[in-house]
This record gives sequence, C-alpha cells and structure tokens, in this order.
Amino acid sequence: MLHCEVTGGVGTVTIDRPGKRNAMSADMWRELPRILDGLAADASVRVVVLTGAGGNFCAGADIGELGDIHRDDDTHLSTVAERALAAFGKPTIAAIEGVCVGGGCQLAAACDLRFAAADARFGITPARLGIVYPVVATARLVGLVGPASAKYLLYSAELIGAADALRIGFLNEVVADLPARVADFTGTLASRSLLTQCATKDIVDAIVAGGDVGGRAAHWLAEMDASGELREGAAAFLERRAPEFAWTPGAREDVR
Repeated sequence: MLHCEVTGGVGTVTIDRPGKRNAMSADMWRELPRILDGLAADASVRVVVLTGAGGNFCAGADIGELGDIHRDDDTHLSTVAERALAAFGKPTIAAIEGVCVGGGCQLAAACDLRFAAADARFGITPARLGIVYPVVATARLVGLVGPASAKYLLYSAELIGAADALRIGFLNEVVADLPARVADFTGTLASRSLLTQCATKDIVDAIVAGGDVGGRAAHWLAEMDASGELREGAAAFLERRAPEFAWTPGAREDVR
C-alpha cells in the first residue's frame, strides 16, 4: 500500500509493501495519482518526497499482476502514474535505499531529483521478461542518462550500484545518511520561493519537451509581478531576515 503524511511543508509518500520489496500492485499504481492530486491541492505542501519502507525503494511492478498493469502505452497503469508524478507542479524528490528496479526506476526518474544511499542498487529489467519498456519511460530515461547508458540498462537488465548511477546522471547525490540529507534539503526547499520553483519546473520541462517556452515564461513573469514574492524577497534581503514567501499554486490557472 501507499502511505502519505505531511509535516513541515513536506509531503512524504511511502511505498509500503516490504514483504515484496515494495513491488507495486495494480491498485498501488492506480492510487498514486489520487494521492498526488491531494498533495497538489494542499497549500501547506511545498515539496514531496517519494520513498520506500523496510530498506528498499521499489522492486518494480508486481509480476503476478502484469496482466492488469501492462496495457497499451497510453493506458499502462505505470505510465499513467509516472505521468502524474512528472506533471506534479511542486518539487519532487525520490529518496532511494536498497532496491530500485524496473518500475521503481520509472517512478524515481519521474521525480525532479534523486538522492540515494550508498548501498542502493538500480536496474531496468524488461529484457528479463520479454517486455517492451513503455515509450514514455524510455524517453524520460534517455533524457536523464543519454542514449548509450539507456541502452546499456535496457539491453542488459543488469543491476548497477549507486556510484555508477551517479556517474551516468541518474542520481543527483549519493549520501551516507539518507534521511538526514533529505530532511535537510527539503527544509531548504520549503524555505525558498515556491513560485520560483514551480516556474523553474514548468519552464525546464517545456524546454526539454520542445514546448511553448515563451508562453510559459510570460505567464510566470505575470505571476511574479502579481504575487509580491519579489518584493518580499528583496525586503527580507535588505532587512537581513528570512523571507516569508506566501505564494501557492492554488490561486492560478494551471498552465500544463
């Protein structure tokens, strides 16, 4: 099952099925977009962490339920969940320890950032089962690690360590104390301007997708002018105090 809690502006979604190394059932894939909708609507949430229980991140899709999970590429349950996670408007972080395999890598790749424990292991394993990896997930993987590393992972279905995942660009950081580092970093993000973060995410994603960057930039500049965030940030700097950023995405029309 999936658990969700919100503390100090951080929403934490935990994949909790330790008896199967947090393999995602069909119901769990269906539940994730609903949880994300709730977190998006919660104005107190400034950043979301996706993690796993019991020392593992996620062993992928439950093989016993592949018939329900694997449909055509547009209705593939893991693809629907991946798209919902990638489209989530606020910053997202995958906090990874232990096994991160198959659909686990698909979920981690859909997050904005990926932090891992030094003993984490990564693999994308459809070649062990004769599965064609979803196009959306393949494109996202290529964007992160490049075509050669994507082919290496998909051709071989071999597991790699955290150091190699960092080297090829799948990870942002490998850390000795994962909970402490994630808590520290999410605290930093929660203190920054959510307007800046949401605008950055939207514009960067548009650049990568080759979308309407000009229209998005114009929207966010207008939002910045109307929000008062810049005035607060500048005043806080001059007064040598911590800024009190108040903007939330709930008041704006979604540009995605």
